[in-house]
Amino acid sequence: MERYCLECGAKLHGRTDQKFCSDQCRNTYNNRLNKDETAYMRNVNHALRKNRRILKELNPHGKAKVKKQTLLSKGFAFKYFTHVFKNKEGKVYYFCYEQGYLPLDHDFFALVVNRNI
Repeated sequence: MERYCLECGAKLHGRTDQKFCSDQCRNTYNNRLNKDETAYMRNVNHALRKNRRILKELNPHGKAKVKKQTLLSKGFAFKYFTHVFKNKEGKVYYFCYEQGYLPLDHDFFALVVNRNI
């Protein structure tokens, strides 16, 4: 039975489970297949990295307090975070990797670093 490359249609020679004639065809096929999902993931990862960078910049010593407006003025996007931690008192911390924040009263945020990650 003749087999053909899934990307370019060239006749395949060699292994019976071979699907592509070259690494280039395999990469092109997979990049095209994952294009839509990859763009979304790229945008989310970009937002997470930016949030982390902002938190790290505003919290160089591991503990700080900032106004919401300060975060927003730097482009912080509150809807993007990697995980949530709820302490014994019921306070909910939001994290972008190891950099975290806790909403406080009067539009203030406590910035923290989880060094156990």
